[in-house]
Amino acid sequence: MTLSAEHLHQKLKPAPLNGGFRMDDYWVWCGSVIQGEDGRFHMFASRWPKWLPMHPGWLVASEVVRAVSDTPEGPYVFQEVVLPARGAQYWDGRSTHNPHIKKIGAMYVLYYMGSTHPLPEPVAGETLALDDPRAIVGRANKRIGIAVSRSVFGPWERKDAPIVSTRPGKFDSFLTSNPAPCVKEDGSVLLIYKARRYEGNVHGQMTIGAAAADRFDGPYRVLSEEPVFPPERIHIEDPFVWQTPEGYELIAKDMDGTIGGEKHGGVHAFSKDGTNWAFSESSKAYSRTIVWEDGTVQTMGSLERPFLLFQNGKPTHLFAAVADGPGGFQRASRTWNMCIPIGD
Repeated sequence: MTLSAEHLHQKLKPAPLNGGFRMDDYWVWCGSVIQGEDGRFHMFASRWPKWLPMHPGWLVASEVVRAVSDTPEGPYVFQEVVLPARGAQYWDGRSTHNPHIKKIGAMYVLYYMGSTHPLPEPVAGETLALDDPRAIVGRANKRIGIAVSRSVFGPWERKDAPIVSTRPGKFDSFLTSNPAPCVKEDGSVLLIYKARRYEGNVHGQMTIGAAAADRFDGPYRVLSEEPVFPPERIHIEDPFVWQTPEGYELIAKDMDGTIGGEKHGGVHAFSKDGTNWAFSESSKAYSRTIVWEDGTVQTMGSLERPFLLFQNGKPTHLFAAVADGPGGFQRASRTWNMCIPIGD
């Protein structure tokens, strides 16, 4: 099965007004959906309290939660916290974020980003900015890990070490995050991920790396010692990857709009081996401007973290983390995860 970005952009249907997942007292972000053993649809998302700023509140207080719906569109109803804070002594003890759920054999495997810091927890009423020591340390401690369970309802076993950590002197020496796993029929995994390099005492440009493992629990080996998208020319984030008969395809957030023509819109790329990627001739995959089912049109302040739900080998729904407002995390008053059905 091959899905082109042009076809995806053209096949997106109006979004249901009451679809997706939102919580009044929380910032909601990310969003990864799977059909559970109960036949219902389970969304794994991130949330953190709204008394914190949207950004960088997630760096110090995000937690992965599960919500459920009878249909892919939703609305999804909160069920439980899946990956709560568990103490500064753990690599993921203070924040869990970027969930991506997979069913691999008999196991549900939840990929995510975790972080920690040894400083006091924020409390309601205090400010938190990017130059806060908790945000600085939390960002530098971002790593990729997994939690596993035999049921979508848990219990979840968290690993005491990341599966993709940082490597001194490499393009991923500062952090690893935003895991995008592609599981093949033999159980091996291609993992596309976000990374940054140490440049002095601060981080460098956002880059995208590729790693692989024979099993979901690793070990993971980095496939290329250079980023698979050259950061000096290609600035993307939030990849979602799937396998096709020809190799692999992905959609991602176009950070500058220089690839697909829309800043923070979606773009599409393809690869035979997972390390050498090219963008489609018509590379735009989706837009921040969406049509609701009542006919109204809205340009979202943010529309990112794309996730495709596949059913019977066919992509049927696009999920995305969205924010209202004119753009920019600091200017959003609400965030949620929305669902956009995909037509034939």
